[in-house]
Amino acid sequence: MPELNIQEIRELLPHRYPMLLVDRILDMNETRIVGIKNVSVNEPFFMGHFPDFPVMPGVLVIEAMAQVAGVLVLKSLGGRNEKLVLLASVEEAKFRKPVVPGDQLRIEMTVERRKATVAKMRGVATVAGQVVAEAVVMCKLADRPSAAEKVELPEPQLA
Repeated sequence: MPELNIQEIRELLPHRYPMLLVDRILDMNETRIVGIKNVSVNEPFFMGHFPDFPVMPGVLVIEAMAQVAGVLVLKSLGGRNEKLVLLASVEEAKFRKPVVPGDQLRIEMTVERRKATVAKMRGVATVAGQVVAEAVVMCKLADRPSAAEKVELPEPQLA
């Protein structure tokens, strides 16, 4: 399948700034997907994690892996505008090296098992060919809430 750019990813995933953690899909077939996350010094989490040594939190590396997996699951569905992909579990998570500003995170996810509403995928995240994280994630399909069920959050106020 062809690459997906950020606009095509935004059409599949409901995430928005600052939680959209996939910038491009490089390759995809029925059982494998490769995505990219460009890590910028301007990421909001670097202000507090850590001010003198900025490191991308491991939980966000796992979230980026889950989002790449979600693209594969949603891309293969008909009626995908009515579905969400939720992270159901994380197993065997290992963090090998820190991810820092300027890194390009390459995320490869491979389907281990798939049923109608659940997909278990094994992932490896690398930077410049070096493994930085590994995990097995399980994603579950859920119905998107209707307009009546949506929760409206207040707009953040700047101090």
